[in-house]
Order: sequence, then C-alpha cells, then structure tokens
Amino acid sequence: MTTNALRIVRSLGIAVETLAYAWSEDDLSASAAAEKLGLDPDRVFKTIVVQGDKYGPFLCVVPGSAEVDLKKAARATGDKAVQPLPLKELEPLTGYVRGGCSPVGTKKNLPVFIDETARLWETISVSAGTRGLQMILTPDDLARASHATFADLT
Repeated sequence: MTTNALRIVRSLGIAVETLAYAWSEDDLSASAAAEKLGLDPDRVFKTIVVQGDKYGPFLCVVPGSAEVDLKKAARATGDKAVQPLPLKELEPLTGYVRGGCSPVGTKKNLPVFIDETARLWETISVSAGTRGLQMILTPDDLARASHATFADLT
C-alpha cells in the first residue's frame, strides 16, 4: 500500500521500511501498534495535533509511551498556551484520521516538532498515513521529510 506520506518520503530518496498490523477501533494507540509489531513503545512515535494561542495548529511527534507536555509544546512555538486540536477538526486540517495521522504529507502545510528523544534511536516508527501501517526511518530523515524541528516535548 502506498500513502501520500510514503510517496513524499520515497520521492526524497529516503530509505523507508513499512510494517502493517491489524488495528482495532477499540485501541488506536501507538503502544497498541508497538505491541502488535513487537517494537519498543518508546520507538513508536505518535502524532498529536495541537493548537497554539498565537502560533496556530502544529504537530507534535512523541514516543507512544509518553504524553505531550503542553507547556513544553507552547515553549517550542513561543505560545502562552496550547491545547489538543478538537478531533472533529483533525481530518479537515490534516487529511488524516485519528490513529492514522502521519507527520508527513498533511493536507495543510503544518509545522512539525519531533520530541528530541527520537534521536536516541537509529530508526523510529511513525504512522505512514493510514491506520495499521507504520513507516520506519531515521529521525533525521523524518525531520527532513516533514520539515520538522527537534524539541523537548515530553
């Protein structure tokens, strides 16, 4: 299966591996994906869309075992406060559904911040843009494909 995120990554000449798994509406978490794929939950990163009071919407890519620290996310952008984007706004803004939101290839060009712990891994796993499909690539390649900045988010 090819998704917009995978097309973009491959068009940049980035080496990427894909892993498919059976997903369940009951648990769309990154930790569930990690368990099904036999990966360390700290290595499977999830994409959370947040809205800043000045900066507007942006993506936070954090380990599946962690939560976004909203104060740290606000610091990364210079916002006073950020809050999670309401779920009903996710698909219109990103083109992705909950449980399948990739930091690469969003419908609207959104800023992306990757938690600095990603650099502890040779490769990390993120959504390839659809439920049940992960892509594995280096943190720097993910940053290049998503025009991301590394920041302390957890």
